[in-house]
Amino acid sequence: MPYEVKTIVIDAGHGGKDPGTIGATSKEKHIALNIALKVGGYLEKYLPDVKVVYTRKTDNFIELYDRPVIANKANADLFVSVHVDAIGGKASVEGTTTYVMGLDKNKKNLDVAMRENSVMKYEENLENYNGFDPESDESYIIFDLYQSAFRENSLKLAEQIQTQFEKRVGRKSRGVKHGPFWVLWATTMPSVLVETGYITNPNEEKYLSTEKGQALIASGIFRAIRDYKNQVESIKVEN
Repeated sequence: MPYEVKTIVIDAGHGGKDPGTIGATSKEKHIALNIALKVGGYLEKYLPDVKVVYTRKTDNFIELYDRPVIANKANADLFVSVHVDAIGGKASVEGTTTYVMGLDKNKKNLDVAMRENSVMKYEENLENYNGFDPESDESYIIFDLYQSAFRENSLKLAEQIQTQFEKRVGRKSRGVKHGPFWVLWATTMPSVLVETGYITNPNEEKYLSTEKGQALIASGIFRAIRDYKNQVESIKVEN
């Protein structure tokens, strides 16, 4: 039976008591939600055969542990987590990055994963994480054992997203990278985490805070998902 993309989970990072990264005039949780809802809206309009599931549709706090659980329970075929990047003291740094699950020797990639994983500190049921400490280098040793059956397709989608951002949306691409993100590690389907720009860069913060900017970013993610869907569904499965 041919592989089909029937259910897609769109995850707006952070929310509620967790603001995410904070810029001069905006918060990651709001930008991520607006973009995520737009991505879902495009999917519902142009790919009506696909079921779209949101981890959140309002400014509420969803535990990090629950985000992949929502996707797994929905038997999703794709998981896309939307975020906004930040870096202190370097206002000129710009660009988009799409992450797939994996370890990387690059300390900057680990720093991003640690920041996103630190959402755990807002939660009450830390026992869900079996002693995992998002701020401890040692805790990430567990990810050394991660060999995902979905790595190849996750990379396909990530590359499509970055191509759309660079070629169609006109944003600087920082490429596809690997990072030990809990939200990707715990999903059982191809999954990516998209950093849509730097809230610490005044120009990017302004762009990401506008209706037009959010719509363009969302359209890039949508087109990437559409092209990925067409690509994987066209592959013939031999008996």
